[in-house]
Amino acid sequence: MSTLDQVRKDALQLSSEQQEMLTEILQNRHRENRRAEIATDAQQTLADFYTGNISASVSPRCYFSIRRC
Repeated sequence: MSTLDQVRKDALQLSSEQQEMLTEILQNRHRENRRAEIATDAQQTLADFYTGNISASVSPRCYFSIRRC
């Protein structure tokens, strides 16, 4: 398995265009992973709500937390 330092060194060997492509690929993967995490959390929260494990609450803190995502 590559270390982060090795990956960084390898990435610096790429052309500028390839570095931009790699950056876009990594950013897109990060976004996709984050969306999947959010979706999983939302599904679990809804399941907890419908089973009565949590109660409805719309506090400003909760609202603004959701809006940032």
